[in-house]
This record gives sequence, C-alpha cells and structure tokens, in this order.
Amino acid sequence: MPYVNIRVAGSLTKEQKGKISRGVTDVIAREANKPPESVLIFIDEVVHENIAKNGELLVPPK
Repeated sequence: MPYVNIRVAGSLTKEQKGKISRGVTDVIAREANKPPESVLIFIDEVVHENIAKNGELLVPPK
C-alpha cells in the first residue's frame, strides 16, 4: 500500500485537497501499477512560523 505525505505551508481548501489527492493517486496508480484504492494520502497543513528556509521563518503571504 503506497503512503504519500504532503506538507504544505499554510492551508488549502477542501477542493484543492481533493484535486491534489486525485492527481497524486492517478500518478501512483499509473506509474507504480498499484490499484487506486490502495493509495493512502496524508495532507499536513503547517503554519508558516513552524517552517524555516535559509535560517529564516517563513512569512505568510499577504
């Protein structure tokens, strides 16, 4: 069973999560020859202040 963990800075709408989940499932099912129902996806939404890049905390977009 393929497990996919996607982390994003900030939040996504339910519609965005659905589109991403369908797209990732399609790619894994096709390229890894796995049944779509076996693909398990976790989407973690992380607040910007909990992510740093180049030693600096991310700032939320305005």
